Amino acid sequence: MESICGADCNSCGYGKNNNCKGCSESNGCPFGKQCFIAKYIKTGGIENYNVFKKQIIDEFNSLNVPGMPKINELYPLNGAYVNLSYPLPSGSAVKLLENDNIYLGNQVECEFNEGKIIRCYGLVAGMDFLLVSEYGANGDSPELVVYKRR
Repeated sequence: MESICGADCNSCGYGKNNNCKGCSESNGCPFGKQCFIAKYIKTGGIENYNVFKKQIIDEFNSLNVPGMPKINELYPLNGAYVNLSYPLPSGSAVKLLENDNIYLGNQVECEFNEGKIIRCYGLVAGMDFLLVSEYGANGDSPELVVYKRR
């Protein structure tokens, strides 16, 4: 499998188990939906995509979330890996993403952990939103910190 953005599709267990052929073969639609990253690269080129990605990194850093270190990179991620279920005050839970979409994201340790990993921040961006969540090991006890339209 080959990607348009340079992601290592061969290490994605979700894609292998869900008949993904990579975005090169599927013309930027690895799970039947248009990947915004592939579309951006095909339309504007890799240089413009890198400028766009840097803009999103700057937007994450400007949120000034307490305990979140400066973000230096974002990676293409399958929604199935980052689509956590967030508890609502009513006791129900909601997922805000789609498993079959590709997003830009990263995971960083919370700076308040004092030497051992207790909590992490998960960052996810789509074309029109930024999401920051905080969670424990393996995505346990997720809390939505920021959901912002871009």
